Amino acid sequence: QVQLVESGGGLVQAGASLRLSCAGTGRSFSRDGMGWFRQAPGQEREFVASINWSGGSTYYADIVKGRFTISRDKAKNMVYLQMNSLKPEDTAIYSCAAYIGYTDTPLPRTGVTYWGTGTLVTVST
Repeated sequence: QVQLVESGGGLVQAGASLRLSCAGTGRSFSRDGMGWFRQAPGQEREFVASINWSGGSTYYADIVKGRFTISRDKAKNMVYLQMNSLKPEDTAIYSCAAYIGYTDTPLPRTGVTYWGTGTLVTVST
């Protein structure tokens, strides 16, 4: 059974940092694009960041550019999201996404194959 399991969420104050992790199980994602999305309370899910199969190319939503960094460890089948200078508006459930067969850097509207269940990030003032 293919699964994406996120971890690393929590409650932090504005200005703090968090590192989210996404562990893939059931198959290797080493040749697939990966990404992160988030959904704030009462809002639609939105794209945050993506990374191509090799890790050599990334893409970010403007609202997180310069603060968030996506990376991957292909040997461990892991994807990470380093979040710095967190703001209250970053509060959301963050979910990992896998784009099976898509080796390029996924864009916000690129179709996702697998979704993780999410991890909650809460940023207080």
